[in-house]
Amino acid sequence: MHQFLINASIQIIPIVLDKHPYQWVDEAIAIIQQSGVKYEVGPFATVLEGTYNEVMQVIHQVNEFLYEKGCAEWVTNCQIQIRSAGHITASVKTEKFNRQ
Repeated sequence: MHQFLINASIQIIPIVLDKHPYQWVDEAIAIIQQSGVKYEVGPFATVLEGTYNEVMQVIHQVNEFLYEKGCAEWVTNCQIQIRSAGHITASVKTEKFNRQ
């Protein structure tokens, strides 16, 4: 895959009874924070920005973490946007709405 920036959203939905689902989500966000990939936490999903390989590695790390720590079951929802000939960033898509 090319080395342009892509962006993706990841949403983790734990299906668990062992602890509050937000605890699992918080731990998943900690993995993202430690990854070095640019991110923005939202109320429903976290947006990631980096190269394809970087972003996919973070998604893999989050799922591996949940598995290794014994999360009984979860759903990972992802959306990935890739532009063939250049960068695609979250700010390009949202900056016009943030002007005041």
